[in-house]
Formats: sequence, C-alpha cells, structure tokens
Amino acid sequence: MHIIAYIDYCMQPMNINEPPPTDPAYDVLAARLKLLAHPERLRILDAIRRDAECVCHLEALLGKPQPYVSQQLRLLREAGLIDDRKQGQNVYYALVDRDVRAWLDAMLGPAEGELADLAFHKRVIACPCPKCHDTIELIEVQNA
Repeated sequence: MHIIAYIDYCMQPMNINEPPPTDPAYDVLAARLKLLAHPERLRILDAIRRDAECVCHLEALLGKPQPYVSQQLRLLREAGLIDDRKQGQNVYYALVDRDVRAWLDAMLGPAEGELADLAFHKRVIACPCPKCHDTIELIEVQNA
C-alpha cells in the first residue's frame, strides 16, 4: 500500500465494520516521515513542486549557504523524491515523487504559481542562471 493512502486511511473517521489496510512497512514509513519532518526540506519541496529551481534560488529562499542547501538536496535525491537536470553550468531540481506531491498538496494546499518568498528573492539576488537572466533581459527590453 502506498504511504499516502495509508496516511489518508489513518486520517479518516474510524469504521469498525471495515478491516484496516494491510500493515505498511513501518520502517519505510518512519524514514519517509522523518525525511519530510524537516522545515527547510519542506520549504525546498514546496518551491520545487511548482517549478524546477537552481541551488542559488534555494539558497536565497532558505537564507542558508550553498553546502547546507546541497546537503538537503542530496538527502531528498537519495530518497528518490527529487531529480536534477543540468543546463549549462546550472543544476535544476524538481519534485518527481507523486505521493509526496499529493501529500504536500493535501497539507499545504495546491501549488499555484511561484512561491511568494522565492519570487521576492529572485528579484533581489544577482543570479547568473538562465531563468533569471532571461527575466532580466525581458525586463530590460520592456523598460527600453
């Protein structure tokens, strides 16, 4: 049984006429919950469930140095929750685990548009990534 389905089952009102689902792998469930029970990793996942982001954006969002952000990304990648793709010198991270995406949608609400905190930071940091560079060029063209 998927972890999300089991959590959903546990949150439903109890029906004594229905048998409980088969026991999940408690070790797997505990490890997944431990991974998700970290505020900075949740912020990262909330940002990258909307759109792929580079490390410089996540550094600005968290207000943490690059090694710290990379460590959190490594844990999420090793657990299979996120994936990365390289574009030039930049690496972009995106959420790929459907169960975690559904859980985040249930807990945080649907991911609509860019995360407000991240949008603010993107406007004030000097980010060399193509996403920001294209935005800067668009702003310069519109202001010309």
